Amino acid sequence: MNGAHLRGPAGGFPAGRTVITRCDNADGLGLGVLRLRAGERHEETLQRETALLLMQGTVAVSAGSISAQARRESLFDAGPSCLHAAAGTRVVLNATSDCEFTVYETPNTAQFAARWFAPADVGDEHRGHGQVRNRSLRIVRTIFDGRNSPPEATLVLGEVITLPGGWSSYPPHHHPQPEIYHYRFTAPQGFGHAELGEQVFKVRQYDTVRIAAGHDHAQCAAPGYGMYYAWVIRHLPDCPYTVPEFTAEHAWTMQPDASFWWPDGIGDEHQDA
Repeated sequence: MNGAHLRGPAGGFPAGRTVITRCDNADGLGLGVLRLRAGERHEETLQRETALLLMQGTVAVSAGSISAQARRESLFDAGPSCLHAAAGTRVVLNATSDCEFTVYETPNTAQFAARWFAPADVGDEHRGHGQVRNRSLRIVRTIFDGRNSPPEATLVLGEVITLPGGWSSYPPHHHPQPEIYHYRFTAPQGFGHAELGEQVFKVRQYDTVRIAAGHDHAQCAAPGYGMYYAWVIRHLPDCPYTVPEFTAEHAWTMQPDASFWWPDGIGDEHQDA
C-alpha cells in the first residue's frame, strides 16, 4: 500500500497474515496483522528485526530461550504483551483462543537476544495530567525504546490510549525518524482525526497512518469513543529516537499553570446537556 492514510478493512482483518505496509518503503517500517484461530500453530524464522504485539486472545509464545503465556482481553484496559526479536530468530505461536497480533518489522539483520515484555514490564504513563484542564490527558505505554533495548536494535514501540473527546500526541510534535500509527476504537463506529503536517485524516477502526520524518502529528478522538493506537518508530543511523520536538507555538500548553480562556460556570464535572 502507498500513501499516508491506509484504510483498514471495515469488518476486520481476515485469518492469517495481512500486510498493511512493507518495510521496503522509504520509511523502512513494515506493519502487518497476524490472526490465528483457536488451536492453530504458527511457526516462522524472522527475516528482519521484528516485534509481535498481542492485540487480543490467549497464546503460548516460544522464541530462543523464551517460553511465555499471554492473554489479552482489552487493548484499553489491559497492558501489552510483546515479543521483540532479531532476524534469524525462530518463533512459535500456539493459539489457545482466537488471537491477533500486529507485527512490526525493519530491515535490520544485527543480532541481539530476544526479549518478552509482559504487562507487568510496561507501566501506564498519564501524560498531560493537569495541563489545559486535562484536555490532552492520555495513557502512554512505552513497551521498548533506547532505554531498555540492546544497542543493535532499531525499533521503538509503544501504545497510546486517547480518552473520549480528548487529544493525544499533543502539543503537536515531530522528530527526524519515520513513524507509523495503527488505530483501534472502543466501538466499531468510533473515529478520530489525525493531523499530519497541514493535512487532517479521519481515522477509523483498523486504519493506519504513515508519518514521514519531520511532520507534526497530533491526534484527537471523537466524544464517546476511546481511541487506541500502536506507534512504531525506527532509529536512524547516528540519530536514535529519544524525545520529540514540540512545535514551539503550542508548547506553552504543556505548562500546568498555563493561562488560557475558559467560560465561567463550566467545569469538568458531568453535566446533562
